[in-house]
Amino acid sequence: MNWRPVFAKVKAALMRRGRSEHDAEDLVQEAWVRLAQYEQGQPVVQPEAFLMRAALNLSIDTHRQSQSRGTEVVLEDVVLIDATPSAEATLLARERLERLSIGVGRLPERTRAFFLAHRVEGKSYTELASTVCRSRRSSGTSPRQRCDWRVGWKAGEQAR
Repeated sequence: MNWRPVFAKVKAALMRRGRSEHDAEDLVQEAWVRLAQYEQGQPVVQPEAFLMRAALNLSIDTHRQSQSRGTEVVLEDVVLIDATPSAEATLLARERLERLSIGVGRLPERTRAFFLAHRVEGKSYTELASTVCRSRRSSGTSPRQRCDWRVGWKAGEQAR
């Protein structure tokens, strides 16, 4: 028996139902394997119909599996994004951190304590003011102004 026209017919039926050419070929091959296994135990009266029904059932099963497991993605279709910073970004970040460290080191001890408590420990200006009995405005303004003036690391200026 010439199976090529039968395979083409089954493949076309699968493609009409939304399968890609590659997937349709795989399903036809799997259906052929099932037909061959089934014929070992008992005779098949209409092998063409068996092949068609097996391929369509496999297509339905594959669709159900993809619905429950998610969509299969071909690796060639995926664009991989490297989230690691470039060497230039790493170097600039290190330089920026060094300038910050130098600038914070030049601050008076009390101003440095305010700056680190706010920026590193996450304390609010209200919390800082209550620890030294100062108003919120003066505790927020004075250290910040001194820090911005002395550090100058945001704009890449030299610390004074």
